[in-house]
Amino acid sequence: MPRPVWSGAISFGLVTIPIKVLPATENHNIAFHQIHLEDMGRVRTRKVCEIDGKELSQDQIGKGYEISKDTLVEVTDEELDSMPLPTARAIEIVAFVAADSIDPVRVGDGYYLAAEGVAAKPYKLLRMALERSSKVAVAKFAWHNRERLGLLRVKEDAIVLHAMRWDDEVRSPAELAPREVDLSDEEVDAAIQLLETMARDDISDMTDGYREAVEEMLAAKAEHREPRPVGGEAPEPAGKVVDLMAALNASVDKAKAGRGEHTGDDATLHDLPKRRAAKTTATKKASTKTAAKKTTAKKTTPGKTAKKTAGRKRSA
Repeated sequence: MPRPVWSGAISFGLVTIPIKVLPATENHNIAFHQIHLEDMGRVRTRKVCEIDGKELSQDQIGKGYEISKDTLVEVTDEELDSMPLPTARAIEIVAFVAADSIDPVRVGDGYYLAAEGVAAKPYKLLRMALERSSKVAVAKFAWHNRERLGLLRVKEDAIVLHAMRWDDEVRSPAELAPREVDLSDEEVDAAIQLLETMARDDISDMTDGYREAVEEMLAAKAEHREPRPVGGEAPEPAGKVVDLMAALNASVDKAKAGRGEHTGDDATLHDLPKRRAAKTTATKKASTKTAAKKTTAKKTTPGKTAKKTAGRKRSA
């Protein structure tokens, strides 16, 4: 059981639900230290005052806000804690909205909300209300001396809190829009077919192949041996594809083959020049081998000829 990171209450209307907040995810990233390549010594980060050059301990460091280039004002934790935030110890639900109305870009990390004390009944009441209405709750709460926007949703028998970005924190993607291009209905249909072929109901079996490979490499280095292969074969480097339909159709066939489906002859494949040449060469070789086998078979079957000759002599 992970340690709670916050405790307070959920409030909506006149209902208050005491809760504690626990991390819903865990970090499995592999962390590296900085080292001096010459002698393998650790490289440390030290906090030094730019005025007197002295190294400082954590209790000597405070918060400051830069008002102008040469003007800093000190701000203490006590001053921040005394700010009048109504959501300081509560997750205050301010609205219920349809789940698909929330832009996923605004949704951040998730935390499980666990009921405390006598909160089991109102906790279950809120969970069932969210579940049956197919809605999510938008709430305000305060963490680390700032008010935040949150999203409450149901996951199995638990309520999950997601930190959300405020609307003005999300950049507009307008400047990233690609230039105008023409697409045919056939290309769009082929893309949809690829999506349907790659559709899955469950992704729980997916693993982090890169992390597994790094772990094996580190274990091999520690044991002074060569790393063992991890995962499947490395994908072949993709060449420059100029025919979009060829790439889509080939991708559909590859996805079907990966799922053990028969691709059939109905796929509209546009072979790239290199593949066509390779295929032709292979066909010529196969034809030459077949012709050679037939010639050899004719030369090495004298038994049949002898039988025919013997039959003619008996008739005479």
